[in-house]
Amino acid sequence: MTPTEAKQFLADNDVKYVLAQFVDIHGSAKTKSVPVAHFDHILSTGAGFAGFAVWGLGIEPNGPDFMAVGDLSTLTLVPWQPGYARIACDGHVKGEPWALDTRVVLKEQIKRLEARGYTFFTGLEPEFSLLKKDEAGNLIPTDPTDTLPKPCYDYKGLSRNRQFLETLTESLRQVDVDVYQIDHEDANGQFEINYTYADCLTSADHYLLFKMAASEIANDLGMICSFMPKPFANRPGNGMHVHMSLGEGETNLFADKTDRRGLGLSKLAYQFLGGILAHAPALAAICAPTVNSYKRLVVGRSLTGATWAPAYISYGDNNRSSMVRIPHGRLELRLPDGACNPYLATAAVIAAGLDGIERDLDPGEPHNQNLYALSPEELTAGGIDILPQNLHEALLALENDGVLCKALGPVVDEFLRLKHMEWVEYMRHVSDWEIKNYLEFF
Repeated sequence: MTPTEAKQFLADNDVKYVLAQFVDIHGSAKTKSVPVAHFDHILSTGAGFAGFAVWGLGIEPNGPDFMAVGDLSTLTLVPWQPGYARIACDGHVKGEPWALDTRVVLKEQIKRLEARGYTFFTGLEPEFSLLKKDEAGNLIPTDPTDTLPKPCYDYKGLSRNRQFLETLTESLRQVDVDVYQIDHEDANGQFEINYTYADCLTSADHYLLFKMAASEIANDLGMICSFMPKPFANRPGNGMHVHMSLGEGETNLFADKTDRRGLGLSKLAYQFLGGILAHAPALAAICAPTVNSYKRLVVGRSLTGATWAPAYISYGDNNRSSMVRIPHGRLELRLPDGACNPYLATAAVIAAGLDGIERDLDPGEPHNQNLYALSPEELTAGGIDILPQNLHEALLALENDGVLCKALGPVVDEFLRLKHMEWVEYMRHVSDWEIKNYLEFF
């Protein structure tokens, strides 16, 4: 689409405002609403923001403006907000791409792949919870009948939330986000919407549009659409699994029918996988970036019988208890959750995978048994390590991972600074559990 074609598109669809959209370091959408008469400014100089007002841009109050410059290929309507369009933007400062803008960080990693002739394809699987507050202020599923102890794929739970699910799906399909299936997941009030894979930058852009749509459509219906990793302690949490492959034209370079392990993977795929496993503790900090994330990545069970989240650094065939599952000819990373920044998480995965390729890493043999059922002794005997069990452990692993820190650049320093602050704040918080257990215990 050329600028002239874009203007005609906006006129034909009676667009009055364009949302110049980027993300903060947490992956939350930030926008300015620009009257369509000034659309050219988004493409040239960009929409201006005070960088200090946004988390993680590394700009002080006396620093330069952060300019969000539109990527014309992302211009779409906002079907749930008539009269509006959205364009994803790259951050610029003083006329240059800004190294602390996570979309820019991802594009730098994509260049490393392109230099080898590769395209990184991803398919994202966002899970989310549809909730409301009861009279006492407690979070509960929006559907009061969604109470089954094992609710996955339940027809009634799916049907009774169809107004939201259909509105969201139809909105996304209007802007070429190809939703192909919807289901009720394994927690009460939990759902997943799947859409077709694409190159990794497009996938991340689509994920942001997905979250923007889901949040606002839910709000219009009196619901809360939450991507919080673990809203209920005794139920499975919200993951954001990433299916991935490297391509060269139409060829899937991760696929090889002659794989001696019978998983349909090429040597290149195993090298990439080896890098992911080698850097798993550090990847956890970026893919599971909140205190709450580690309530999901637990060693243990939920009321439904499984957490469906990885606790172990391993891979296996069709093994949903592993950190990486192997659907035929691709990898499924099950580590990320709904709180991750998709640009930063994808960039980190690329950096880890490229390290595996460059060092010719081998991930070892797959573990195809139910890892949840193994004892600590059996895990040790199998050489299976446990993922970090809290945010602090993960942050320390990231600090000590020179490969990821070098590849991602200064954004890592800002990420670590903010996340260490988050951990300290959490550790100083006095919880209801502490009051209940200690108030009169002594």
